[in-house]
Amino acid sequence: MIRQTILDARPDDGILGEEGTSLVSRSGVSWVVDPIDGTTNYLRGMPNYSVSIAATKDGETLVGVVYDPTLEETFSAARGQGAALNGRPIWCSATLLRDSIIGTGFSYLPSNRARQAEILRTLLPSVGDIRRPGSAAVSLCWVACGRLDAFYEKGLQPWDYAAGALIAREAGADVLGAEQESWQDRVVVASAPSLTAQLREILSVGE
Repeated sequence: MIRQTILDARPDDGILGEEGTSLVSRSGVSWVVDPIDGTTNYLRGMPNYSVSIAATKDGETLVGVVYDPTLEETFSAARGQGAALNGRPIWCSATLLRDSIIGTGFSYLPSNRARQAEILRTLLPSVGDIRRPGSAAVSLCWVACGRLDAFYEKGLQPWDYAAGALIAREAGADVLGAEQESWQDRVVVASAPSLTAQLREILSVGE
């Protein structure tokens, strides 16, 4: 339905999506779509899954929307125009690392999880607490509105974070790893500016 709606309105645009919906763009604009981010939450009847849609052109994300039906929340942003939650402007937090609530996610591959556990062990003594919402798109939006002070995860795909990363950035957060030229196998980190330097040093992604 998402694919058809986009192509009916803009037939020359491209699609990049998780569910086998990729289509090469003829206009230069491509839509990055995840129809359900947080599938495990969805299947088990848990909250915090989302629909994530972004539009990109010339290596930049122009527009992003993330809808969480469990909370009836729509996060949105356009490049250079700020971010909003249900139409109201939002901004990221400003807090110290020791008081911060950090979101993350974990791979389903045991080898990756072992490395993620080591990173978490290093991080935990320096922060207030950790959360694992289960949807990268939702987590990035929670950074944007200040529910989380930062979020990091490795191994995400473009459709997991294209919209959420723009929303977080437009809300004032620092975002690393979401550039299109580095979309594969990167650590994506979104953080309130007050945390950025220390958090990236701990995660070893600031070099």
